[in-house]
Amino acid sequence: MLKRVFVAPDPGRLRLRSATRAVAGIGLAVALCGLAGHSLAASITGGLAALLALFTVTDATVRGQAVTTALLPVVGLPVLALAAGLHDHPVARDLAFLTVVGVGVYARRWGPRGHSLGVFAFMAFFVTQFLHTVPGQLPELYAAVTLSLLASSAVRFGLWCYERRLPPAVVPAPPTGTGLARPTTRQALQATAGSAFALMMGELLSDQRWYWAVGATWWVFVNTASRGETLVRGFRRVLGTVIGIGLGLLVAVPLQGAAVPTAVLAAVAVFGIFYTAAVSYTWMMLAVTVLVELLYGLLGVLEPGLLALRLAETGVGALGAALAVLLVLPVTTHATTDAWIQRALRSVHECTAESAARLAGSDTADPAGRVAELELVLARVRLSVSPLVHPLSPMPARKTRARQVLALLDDCAREVRGLASVAADPEASHDARLAAACLRVEAAVEALTTPGSALDVAAADAFGARHPAGEPALVHLHGLERALAALAGPLRSSPRSPLVGA
Repeated sequence: MLKRVFVAPDPGRLRLRSATRAVAGIGLAVALCGLAGHSLAASITGGLAALLALFTVTDATVRGQAVTTALLPVVGLPVLALAAGLHDHPVARDLAFLTVVGVGVYARRWGPRGHSLGVFAFMAFFVTQFLHTVPGQLPELYAAVTLSLLASSAVRFGLWCYERRLPPAVVPAPPTGTGLARPTTRQALQATAGSAFALMMGELLSDQRWYWAVGATWWVFVNTASRGETLVRGFRRVLGTVIGIGLGLLVAVPLQGAAVPTAVLAAVAVFGIFYTAAVSYTWMMLAVTVLVELLYGLLGVLEPGLLALRLAETGVGALGAALAVLLVLPVTTHATTDAWIQRALRSVHECTAESAARLAGSDTADPAGRVAELELVLARVRLSVSPLVHPLSPMPARKTRARQVLALLDDCAREVRGLASVAADPEASHDARLAAACLRVEAAVEALTTPGSALDVAAADAFGARHPAGEPALVHLHGLERALAALAGPLRSSPRSPLVGA
């Protein structure tokens, strides 16, 4: 697991840039809150606002990111006031919290901006429970949040806006539907039901720290679309929390809130959250847990008993999420995985078409942008397939099939990247054989993505027998043809049966 984090590909060192910029942006926000004379609670609230702004705002363009960041306080500050105003009214507070959960998840139907605003609203309610905020503290919290968002924005959009030199990230849309068939509608109902269970059970464990159970349920539902994904994410959340608590007993507890070492370790934890988020949810949760322990140390309440309670509340939250996805409008892993695989295959075709157009002399063709989109789609495929390839998966035949599909899609991506690289060479020229190969790729993708269609068996057999020519573009296209032909086996076999020849 450790090797996976540190040897995972980091094209353009984007994860390293993001993590380093987060430390700078959040550090500046907290420092300015301190210089402004804000209390520890206000500084923590401001630091969390900066973290969320840097972590959850993922619009495709820099302008879009700036607009979403500007909207965060519009959503978050009223929620802060609502939660603080209901501090002494438990029943109304709980109902309001569940409403925020449902609306926050449903907002994901509006894409990255809806997701960001939903998360910020939820965490605004959450942090008031964490800090036991009362209405009299609101003016200071408003000032801290505003100052922190300005500070983190100055770093993100001014001092270090590396996105301006990158092609816009095309975030893939989830599978669509209407009514209860819409994924965000189902998830909103599931998350609300799971959070209601977590809230009730969490309050039985502790009338002071019950919100950790609701938080665990909420975050388990983030970036998941099927019951399998949610179950695996819940397991990883608990595992990361267990490891983080063990590390906290060795590191955070002995510090007893000492300011300087706590600040240094908090910066390391923030770096870990951003650096590991894209490759390991377990490691991200470890870093989150350590950061929370350090904050509790600053607040003077950190002790082993509190850590045990946090673990119990996390377990309750994960259980709530599991029950919700199993009992409330469940979405099968196979249905979600199939939709994303189909999207990946279409993206392969789009990359090929753009590269062919570029080789034919088009000045507007952008194969690099299409390749970036393919990488995002493949990341989503890996997430949807993760329950099938998990070590604890009880279905070895489906695990074998899923691993073969992932390997062949990776082969497709490798050939597409090579083709785009060749197309970027100004001296590369169009070839009639290239046009014919692109048409064969288009036909293969069409056959794989159209129900009831079949690959031309004779052509598919010829893919493997054909010797790639010396032309680099043709080499990559022939490799792509072979990978697509090989995908027909696992994609057309029953999801519950072993692969042919496996």
